[in-house]
Order: sequence, then C-alpha cells, then structure tokens
Amino acid sequence: MRPNAFHLPPNRPACRALAKTRPLRSGGLMLAGLLLAATLLPEGARAAEAPWGHAQAVEQAYAKQKVVYDVTVGSESAMRSVISRAMLLADLNGSDPFDSKIVIVLHGNEIPFFAIRNGAKYRELMQRAQSATLSGVIEFRMCRLAAESHGFEPEAIHGFVTLVPMADAEIVRLQQEGYAYMR
Repeated sequence: MRPNAFHLPPNRPACRALAKTRPLRSGGLMLAGLLLAATLLPEGARAAEAPWGHAQAVEQAYAKQKVVYDVTVGSESAMRSVISRAMLLADLNGSDPFDSKIVIVLHGNEIPFFAIRNGAKYRELMQRAQSATLSGVIEFRMCRLAAESHGFEPEAIHGFVTLVPMADAEIVRLQQEGYAYMR
C-alpha cells in the first residue's frame, strides 16, 4: 500500500478517501492536512492541546523609561543579546534621549570584549555596542575595579564606555534616581 499524501493512517474512511484524491500543491497540501487532522481529532483531544485557552496579545505603549542593566556575561552571544534587548527597549520607548535612558553596567567576564587590544577579535560586537550609543539613549558604564581585576586601565577600554568606581554602587545610585533594575 502506498503512503497517502498526508501521512495519516489509512484505516479511517476519511483518510482513505483523501488518499485517493489528487494531491494538492505545497501550501494547500499542508493546510488541507491540518484542517483534516483538526476535524478528525475528538473534541476532548483538541481541548487538551490548550486546556487554558490561548494567549491574547495586547497593544502597549512605552515611554519615558529609565533602566539600568546589571551585566555579568561570559560569551559574545550573551553580550549581543543584552545589547539587542537594550536597543529594542530604546526603540519601544521612542529612542528619545530626553525622555528615556538605558545604562548598561558591565562588571563581569564581558569586560575583555571592550578592550582596545581585543578590537580585531570582537570587532563586530563592538561595532554593534558603539552604534547602540549613537542615539544618546543607551550608555555603557564599566566597573573600574572589575576592569583592573581583568588587567585593564581606563585607557585600554574603547572610548564609548565610561568607567565608574564600582558597579554595585553605580547600580544603587541609578536606582535611587528612579532607574528600573534589569538583569
């Protein structure tokens, strides 16, 4: 017996009838298969797929947010994710430097990414980080103590980064100024 177009068990009458019909083209085939599968499922099985119903999306406007990201990551992909999240948040807030501010405080194993001597190795990541600061909404601040523990003085770090005495103290200070804390 040849497999039918939908790879459904041919033991049901509806499946046998469908297998004998002319196959539909790509998108139509998939849609027809999904519709058939949904109608063949007992009502209880369909309810079990979504026992709490389905999520609803709401439209939400964001503006005038001040956020501090507490960053200690160890991989390029994790740092790229932080930058992407901050950039998305800036966009959702209208990217207005007078109304919104995002400060990314660095104090972990991501510090070497921002070192001038590692520029060639992390060029793409640093271009992304620097371009995130161009609107004036996003700033990078780095813990000077953490940088020194990694062997870096201020002049060894890219110029779009500001070194602060201590990350924890800077995060607390920003929270006292009304910045929301993000990790």
